[in-house]
Amino acid sequence: MPLESWQFWAVLSAVFAALTAIFAKVGVENVNSDFATLIRTVVILLVLAGIVTATGQAQALGTISGKTYAFLALSGLATGASWLCYFRALKLGNAAQVAPIDKLSVVLVAVFGAVFLGERLGPANWLGVALIAAGAVLVAYKA
Repeated sequence: MPLESWQFWAVLSAVFAALTAIFAKVGVENVNSDFATLIRTVVILLVLAGIVTATGQAQALGTISGKTYAFLALSGLATGASWLCYFRALKLGNAAQVAPIDKLSVVLVAVFGAVFLGERLGPANWLGVALIAAGAVLVAYKA
């Protein structure tokens, strides 16, 4: 069933990430990139609050561990920093060049996952990571 497949959700994530780049590039055209990020964040907050409320997925804050809060807070800070940098890059550059460099995060996730989480990738997986890195650089390269 597709709704239970990580692959299904990952492909949707890629589609929405691509739309994010296109919509954001147009959206930052006549506004400060940091303010544009704030607007985007408010929209995300409202939509997610609606989804969590409508689906009954909220849980008591006291049931969440301190470690979970700490890592979610760090993730939130990293996301905010990423969005600020991404919107600034879109304001200054072409979406078709900014997005591939942003996707070097795939390469960094593989490296960080191996180093910090003990995840193991095989030779074919590392070849794929290297090809992603090379592809991102080649797409972003301006001739």
